[in-house]
Amino acid sequence: MTDSVALYVHWPYCSRICPYCDFNVTRDRGQTARQTALFEAILTDLKHHAHLLGPRRLVSIFFGGGTPSLMKPEWVAEIVATARALFPPTGDIEVSLEANPTDAEIARYEAFKSAGINRLSLGVQSLNDQALKFLGRNHSAREALTGLETARAVFGRVSIDLIYALPDQTLSNWADELTTAAKLGIEHISPYQLSLEPGTAFGRAARRGRLKIPPPDMGEAFYNKTQSVLEALGFEAYEVSNHAKGRAAQSAHNRAIWEGVDYIGIGPGAHGRLTIDDTRHATVALSDLMTYAAQVQMTGTGAEREALSAQDADEEALMLGLRLKDGVDLERFKTLDIRARAMGLIEDRFLAIENGRLRATPKGRVVLDRLIYELLS
Repeated sequence: MTDSVALYVHWPYCSRICPYCDFNVTRDRGQTARQTALFEAILTDLKHHAHLLGPRRLVSIFFGGGTPSLMKPEWVAEIVATARALFPPTGDIEVSLEANPTDAEIARYEAFKSAGINRLSLGVQSLNDQALKFLGRNHSAREALTGLETARAVFGRVSIDLIYALPDQTLSNWADELTTAAKLGIEHISPYQLSLEPGTAFGRAARRGRLKIPPPDMGEAFYNKTQSVLEALGFEAYEVSNHAKGRAAQSAHNRAIWEGVDYIGIGPGAHGRLTIDDTRHATVALSDLMTYAAQVQMTGTGAEREALSAQDADEEALMLGLRLKDGVDLERFKTLDIRARAMGLIEDRFLAIENGRLRATPKGRVVLDRLIYELLS
């Protein structure tokens, strides 16, 4: 679908840095001049990509971070309007923004709706005060519920993130939390297992022996409990870590990426995938925000671009597509002998082929990384 393009905008500022986060983020200390320079660089970079790609149809916009709800709403409005002008959509599109349920951000929800946001992804992370404190969050469970109630009153679509497999968390407590969350009137839940990434505060604590999380077999048990509880409550696991009540409630932006639609990555550290002259390219923007802004000022873009081989592009498409419940169309892969490699995994019921599509079974989704390794090795 090279006539289509999605847009991801990365805003790296956060009011605090969570100890588990390994994204490209920086502390928001009110650096007005720097933030203005970054906003202007994002607009310039977006226009550069429009010149590079030529006519495309915009299918979605996603503001991520960081904490993009700390942006000035008028900046969000200008980015949305510019993207629509450069890549005219054929109808209504999903425009998502990540936010947190803090008083300061809740007060801006109406302004973001006026700026063009129609889907809010709310970083609830937990409905338990002790867990929120452990995760370094700056909101309470009560504030999370207040923020969610306000978000539902303002936006047509609301999704929440939750983190599981925390120290001392039990399967029963997690099931109760999921059940409570699922009954709050939302249509999309993204549950993520806590991981200890090397460059994070949690990762450093784990190396020193000061932090332990449930072992892999318990992580699998938490994952399976997540599936059974949410599916019983009407939330389909349309992707490994995403559950929705029906197709309309699914994340259109993320689904486009998993399905291989081209997407532009704008902002410090943002990644993108673009088809140029029939070749798939990987793009990544410079991570330091001032270096990124300076590079944009000099060249028009802060992103470096690398052409992917046909095999690399196919392998990436397989890895992304198998995350979806409906899998991948086997006809799209010209460089990979998928059928032959998949036979043993199909016999062991980790994979299945239906109507020309290869998909991971519920049993296979638990060990998806291993399955992909087997298919590509």
